[in-house]
Amino acid sequence: MSVVCCPLTFIIFAVMKKKIKQPEFLEDVSIIDAGAEGMSVAKPDDKVVFIPFGAPGDIVDLQVFKKKKKCFEGKIVNFKQMSDKRVEPVCQHFGLCGGCKWQHIDYQWQLHYKQKQVKDNLDRIAKVEYPEILPILGSEKQYFYRNKLEYSFSNRKWLVDGAPAGTHDEEAVKGFGYHLPGLFDRVIDIEKCWLQQEPSNAIRLFIKDFTLEHKLSYYNVRAHEGLMRNVVIRCNGKGEFMVIVVINEENDLIRNVMIPELQKRFPEIISIMLVINNKFNDIITDLPFENVYGEECLIETMKAPREGHDDLKFRVGPVSFFQTNVYQGERLYKAAFDLAEVKGDELMYDLYTGTGTIALYFARFVKEVVGVEYVEEAIADAKINSEFNNINNVKFYAGDMAKVFTDEFIEANGRPDFVVTDPPRAGMHEKVVEQLLKIQPKKIVYISCNPATQARDLQLLDSLYEVKAVQPVDMFPHTHHVENIVLLKLKTEN
Repeated sequence: MSVVCCPLTFIIFAVMKKKIKQPEFLEDVSIIDAGAEGMSVAKPDDKVVFIPFGAPGDIVDLQVFKKKKKCFEGKIVNFKQMSDKRVEPVCQHFGLCGGCKWQHIDYQWQLHYKQKQVKDNLDRIAKVEYPEILPILGSEKQYFYRNKLEYSFSNRKWLVDGAPAGTHDEEAVKGFGYHLPGLFDRVIDIEKCWLQQEPSNAIRLFIKDFTLEHKLSYYNVRAHEGLMRNVVIRCNGKGEFMVIVVINEENDLIRNVMIPELQKRFPEIISIMLVINNKFNDIITDLPFENVYGEECLIETMKAPREGHDDLKFRVGPVSFFQTNVYQGERLYKAAFDLAEVKGDELMYDLYTGTGTIALYFARFVKEVVGVEYVEEAIADAKINSEFNNINNVKFYAGDMAKVFTDEFIEANGRPDFVVTDPPRAGMHEKVVEQLLKIQPKKIVYISCNPATQARDLQLLDSLYEVKAVQPVDMFPHTHHVENIVLLKLKTEN
């Protein structure tokens, strides 16, 4: 007699036969380095393991929970010995929030590992000769250094105590803060953030209390419903604030009660914008901004690179692209300016110019600057700021860098004496590198927010250029991110 089994029977049998993998534990593991994306690194038994929230010098027990071809990821389940490089994090949200992943490491050691990150990329990827790396420029402000933060509303916050959401009433599970890393529909309800000067926290908490008191609905990203979506808070060095309130639909309570109360309670707020966003995404740059109170923009000031010259002033609107740490941004530009050793008669190209801050920073000390940027809105800001500073020796072009930076473009604008390039994290397009090798400016000042892609481009430029200086800059304390400036000179010019 034959036995007929349904497909489900085979599935169950297969599952029963499949060996259930138990999590792998590693004991007495020494963490030896700080790695990419804020992870720490261990190498037990020649395995490379990346570990969040570890510190070099820790001895720990690990649970390996993710295996890849060449490496593993694990989490600390027990400390045998804590590193002397550790400090107590100041933020109550440390470990959950996606930012400030190095807050548990002493700041001087953060600088050490950022400088090491630059060196490792030069050695492993660029493989070019370079002089001794200049000491990294650390930040005097380790906290409250950002001039822009964005907060999100959610009808389901992340419950730190792990309690089931169903055990709380609707108001208690509303969240207003940062998105939890890897979860698009949950936010961490923030009490105090250490990234922006006061009254930033007070403004956010007032908005939270107001919306909870009046039982205003928080956005449900899955159902695409709920009134409150986002709040963006911008500030400048003078302590003036702009608040951008993003809601799903028009609401009289927000417009006629909350916003007037905001301006009454916080005299530091000189601008309030209202945005109606009923799209399925949080992008607001393509939407109308209604200036419901005060100024249309903030004014940010940056010192001139040489004494005896007026400070630069920048109009920063609600969607302007601008350095989020203007204090270190000024030091970054000054370091790039000093490395360029401008004489006054040069034609300079500023590639990936953004809102033209670097172009305008150099402009008064060279003959002419030509800036190129992909984002048209950024170029519009650059032109406004050039007029605002009475600078008329700059020309700005919007377009895809790889398509704009052609032989025809060089013929029309002239062969540059030197180039400053500040590309996005992906680095320069290969065609841009090829064009630089073709037109051979005497100097290239390469500013990068990603030393790995910068190192890749340096290797491509090595046939004609040699590295003459390397200057790391810490723009974002308590994160693994590091900016790096490299001065390149034509080998035939040396």
